[in-house]
Amino acid sequence: MLVKTRYFGEVELDDDKILTFDRGIIGFEQLRRFTLIYNNENGSDTAITWLQSVEEPSMALPVINPNSVLTDYNPEVEDSLLASLGELGPDNTCVFVTLTVPSDITKMTTNLKAPIIINADTKKGIQVIAENDYAVKFNIYDVISKLKREKGE
Repeated sequence: MLVKTRYFGEVELDDDKILTFDRGIIGFEQLRRFTLIYNNENGSDTAITWLQSVEEPSMALPVINPNSVLTDYNPEVEDSLLASLGELGPDNTCVFVTLTVPSDITKMTTNLKAPIIINADTKKGIQVIAENDYAVKFNIYDVISKLKREKGE
């Protein structure tokens, strides 16, 4: 399948790379089908990934693995909210948090309060509100800069 994107042009995508969000994501509930696009060929070797809508080319959210921001990140979520994803375990659960990148990049933040949880086996995802007292706007510029330095970027 050929997917048009705002930032990456047209991308060839296998059907097994489509993620389904039955309830959409917060603010974009009408969009249900997404894919993950990496900034490089190696996939997971990059800090920032893009959650790209397959239905709307202009909709792409930068996301990051929250454990690269907070090593003890562990959102508490009602089990009933995650039931639609299928059985989750350490080998098939992917968690991301969204980034906000303003014109002053030093004010870049991530939303730790509303993680995106994906079952890699079923290709189903959901965005939930964590019950923990996590910040909606957690500044991560220094964290991203450190990750880039460590990877030689």
